[in-house]
Amino acid sequence: MSVKYIIVDDESIAHDIIKKYCSMLPNMTLMQDCYDAIEAIDYLSSNPVDLIFLDLNMPKLHGFEFLRTLPNQPRVIVTTAYKEHALEGYELNISDYLLKPFSFERFLKAVNKACSTNSKTPSIEKSNAAEVRPERIFLRSTNKHIQVSLDDILFVEASGNYVRVVLKEEVITLRGVLSSLPEHMPTDGFIQVHRSFMVAKRHIKSIEGNQLIIDKYTVPIGKLFRSQLDRLLK
Repeated sequence: MSVKYIIVDDESIAHDIIKKYCSMLPNMTLMQDCYDAIEAIDYLSSNPVDLIFLDLNMPKLHGFEFLRTLPNQPRVIVTTAYKEHALEGYELNISDYLLKPFSFERFLKAVNKACSTNSKTPSIEKSNAAEVRPERIFLRSTNKHIQVSLDDILFVEASGNYVRVVLKEEVITLRGVLSSLPEHMPTDGFIQVHRSFMVAKRHIKSIEGNQLIIDKYTVPIGKLFRSQLDRLLK
């Protein structure tokens, strides 16, 4: 699934940084470089996009004033050097607020958040309004970023200084511990059943004694986590 984006910023170096970061992620497609809000309004009038990277202090029209002119607002990641506008941004349903200069890791977190279905739905054709777009995120494994569907994640297993994200068709290894999992992916819909395992509730096939059956895998249930699993079954 391609994410169509535009950049709205009056500084060319900001365009270069965002494009560099986006080039490191699969399926990010730049549609237009806009150097002020008027250019963006003109482009968006006939070209729907999924995501806007938006600066605030620009000539002609302030970033938030620009957002208020849009009849169908796509998802928005604000990129600015001024933190005092953050509250106003969230009142306008922005996905995230990045303070310049921002790292690639912080940028990646913002993109994952913006691309989730819990964020504001992008403008789409009315004929496709009933379609449910799967929530997709980027997971960093060694020196590459892999795009996956959250629906495909069966469970996560801690193994020393790494966690194994087990999907239906592959296993992705991330550096970190189970408690750091929310830094890599949304954990809504997951439940911890063992000190080393967190599983997707929707993929639990059966519970047999102190084990869970998920797809072709067997996952142990820890004594300390049995009570919360029992509450799930009530």
